[in-house]
Amino acid sequence: MSNGPDNAEWLQTRPGERCLIRTSAADTNGAFSVVEIISQPGDGTPVHIHRNEDEHFIILEGTARFLYGDKTFDVAAGSSVSASKDIPHAWCNPFGSPFRMLAIASPGGCEEALRVIAEGGDTDLLALAKSLQIEVVGPPMLAGR
Repeated sequence: MSNGPDNAEWLQTRPGERCLIRTSAADTNGAFSVVEIISQPGDGTPVHIHRNEDEHFIILEGTARFLYGDKTFDVAAGSSVSASKDIPHAWCNPFGSPFRMLAIASPGGCEEALRVIAEGGDTDLLALAKSLQIEVVGPPMLAGR
């Protein structure tokens, strides 16, 4: 495995989010990937649609707020939520403490965007998303907060 404990590297993907690619698509012949995410209070993803991947999120610590289709709900530690491809979804942290979750994508591959984002520079995030067949369809859940 390429991301064992000896060479694991946390990636800063947004000011309030850090990610660790636990299992990459390269480790599973593309079948799936597993990413650990820590989200600080005030952090959130834009509303987006995956055209390739189904995702499954397991909340390990804290509480996350999810948008899935036309529903918004909170998911506490010990619970999980699945997001099927082609359905708009997002998550955020409107609470006073961080949450930690695992995100499993099947098939894998979209986790590579995290490496590109963490490198910074002049990355065109919309072009990157489009190359991975991910459509950004709305602002972050906590925009304008």
